[in-house]
Amino acid sequence: MAKNSDIKLIANNKKAYHDYFIDEVYEAGIELVGTEVKSLRQGNCSIKESYISIDKGEVYIIHMHINPYEKGNIFNKDPLRKRKLLLHRSEINKLAGKTKEKGYTVVPLRVYFSKSLVKVEIGLARGKKLYDKRESLAKNDQKREAERDFKVSLR
Repeated sequence: MAKNSDIKLIANNKKAYHDYFIDEVYEAGIELVGTEVKSLRQGNCSIKESYISIDKGEVYIIHMHINPYEKGNIFNKDPLRKRKLLLHRSEINKLAGKTKEKGYTVVPLRVYFSKSLVKVEIGLARGKKLYDKRESLAKNDQKREAERDFKVSLR
């Protein structure tokens, strides 16, 4: 993972942390065309409805929405097209093996620029049950209350 000073966040998938337990995190490159990169530089990206698929030893991100570049005219591609992710063979094999197990899936967590390259952070995840979601919400509320009380006592 790159240093935080080199990272410019484009899109974040907060819902993934609510719906899943993230067991492992991987950094992947993404195959894009020129106008998509220009659009990403403007921050026009959404990964809320997107998911990761592994087909024939290759990893794809599907339904990642990149708005068409305003000045791109005929060079713009379909905003929801399937895009290839670039990972090492060992990482792909590990992800493919884990997703065959019951309850595991691969979800995109965030999209960012690392120096001048577009990277996608993907996570190997297990689904949360409803009681797990309630438990994590209660834990976050307690943490927020404690921070609020601590701020009030400092003043």
